[in-house]
Amino acid sequence: MTTTAATRATTRGVLYVHSAPSALCPHVEWAVGGVLGAPVSLDWTPQPAHAGTYRAELSWTGSPGSAAAVTSALRGWKHLRYEITEEPTPASEGQRYSYTPDLGVFHAVTGLHGDIMIPEDRIKAAVVKAAMGDTTLLVEVDRLLGKPWDDELETFRHAGEGAPVRWLHQVV
Repeated sequence: MTTTAATRATTRGVLYVHSAPSALCPHVEWAVGGVLGAPVSLDWTPQPAHAGTYRAELSWTGSPGSAAAVTSALRGWKHLRYEITEEPTPASEGQRYSYTPDLGVFHAVTGLHGDIMIPEDRIKAAVVKAAMGDTTLLVEVDRLLGKPWDDELETFRHAGEGAPVRWLHQVV
């Protein structure tokens, strides 16, 4: 059996656990490690936006589709908030997943520069739904872009005391 370039492809991504109760922290590590095929040990720090919860960040490498598999492994866990991104490869688009207990899972396909790419059938459905008077087009476009998830997660994204700071350097 020959291995194709697509099956050997790897991608990178980042998992941001925005809030997890202490009892869930080892289970998150176990679930993510199971998907990625290697033990995971996260550096948990207190989440100041929600007392009694912790936050962590993990840069990972894996096969395309790993972000979807991690999302499936963590889906439905109440009291957990997270985002996971996956970079595009020559054989696959990038991915972004967000999860909150109130909203569930948001998924978007992302382009080379991180922009959300919305398929035309989803845009058409939003236009039809707005035309029927069930909602407005602005509300539907916001949902397609993940705005409700961004609004809910924004408070949790801000780094608290002791959280790692990532310095970005301009490339000239």
